[in-house]
Amino acid sequence: MSDCGSCGPAGAGPFSEGLELVEFVYNAHGSGVRNAPISNGGLPAKCRGCGADFVMKTFVSKCPKCGGVHAVSPPRSEDPDAVQFAGKGYKLPGDN
Repeated sequence: MSDCGSCGPAGAGPFSEGLELVEFVYNAHGSGVRNAPISNGGLPAKCRGCGADFVMKTFVSKCPKCGGVHAVSPPRSEDPDAVQFAGKGYKLPGDN
């Protein structure tokens, strides 16, 4: 079974918020979603950590200024208000 809708761990899904959404998108479909390109050249976003404007090119993206981790789920990838922030100091698995 894939991690879609509300069948993700602990009920996490594409409409979760904050860290829960970031981790859901990061792991969705065997990690195949996180690095997939967002259509139309990306989604304009504002970093919830430092306030910098940037464009999310993939469904899990980092602010180029402060490294803050953000995510948006595919069903909401045209809505800048749907971008969620993992929280200050959050690091993706494998980041040092």
